[in-house]
Amino acid sequence: MAAKTLKITLVKSTIGRKQDQIATVKALGLHKIRSVVEKQDTPQIRGMITKVSHLVEVEEA
Repeated sequence: MAAKTLKITLVKSTIGRKQDQIATVKALGLHKIRSVVEKQDTPQIRGMITKVSHLVEVEEA
């Protein structure tokens, strides 16, 4: 059985955001607006997404 993956897209800028939110976006591997990464669906990744949910869109792949 293949592991579930999440497609995460940065939709808002990190300019003017708190340092911890900027660090979380970078840790997810996102750099520019509309950049997309695919990550495995783990509790750690879900927590990071929750922290910056107002900046990203998530699709289950």
